[in-house]
Amino acid sequence: MKALVVTADDFGLSLPVNDAVESAHRHGILSAASLMVGAPAVEDAVERARALPSLGVGLHLTLLDGRPVLPLDEVPGLVGPDGRFSSEPFGFGIALYFSPELRRQASAEIDAQFDRFLSTKLMMDHINGHRHFHLHPVVLSAIARNAPHFASPPVRIPLEPFGASYGANRDRVLGRLASWLFYFAQTRRMRRQLRAEGIASNDHLFGLNDSGVMVESRILGLIDHLPEGLSELYFHPATRKWEGPDNLPSCYHAEEELGALLSPAVKMKFEINNLRPMSYRAVLDAIVEHRT
Repeated sequence: MKALVVTADDFGLSLPVNDAVESAHRHGILSAASLMVGAPAVEDAVERARALPSLGVGLHLTLLDGRPVLPLDEVPGLVGPDGRFSSEPFGFGIALYFSPELRRQASAEIDAQFDRFLSTKLMMDHINGHRHFHLHPVVLSAIARNAPHFASPPVRIPLEPFGASYGANRDRVLGRLASWLFYFAQTRRMRRQLRAEGIASNDHLFGLNDSGVMVESRILGLIDHLPEGLSELYFHPATRKWEGPDNLPSCYHAEEELGALLSPAVKMKFEINNLRPMSYRAVLDAIVEHRT
């Protein structure tokens, strides 16, 4: 059985992102969105989500490239002089692993982000991390501690299968292989821990090797190579770029990604291949029903 979730990350980051999420869900193939609860436009995102009951809204945990939801004096080790998280995942990840004080502050911030999501009164559809930082064992342990209070939503496993990824695009073979090897090693522990905690996850993820450039041509090629199981395709759509530190990277083709989510050609090919994007919760319900 092939099941599919189509997700927009960074929901709440800006009004152009929120506009894109709403448009892509109402008129395109988008079935889920990952909410940054400390982002500048989060209140607008929550208001839109309440008007879109079929949109699966999950928590996009943020410990990089953003601002904390806790007061700065409660998490001084997590932020710089500008009050923002680090933008360097490797150095911060090492420091977080070895520092008990940083671990305490990070756990408190993660708990606060879960609490902030709870205050929206939205059903939590899934959990993932900005820049996939939920791979970090400290973050994953905090997720496992909090998830049962939200009916244990599925957690994204960031692993893009090499064969399908290369077959769909026929480019960057060495880069795609290296990415698969790196994330395969990183996600083995993650998958085991989630299973032990009774938390579901996706089988495959697409967008990892083409972050910011999930454009129409790539999606059309990918549809023919989707493997069996639960696949998630994730995007970073926006109606336009904007100014400020929270802007998307300059290399991201956010408007073209929105175009792919709205593309009549993509929707038609989905229909031909009997693919219907759903939220994570809806997909898991469908899988259970299929198995019984």
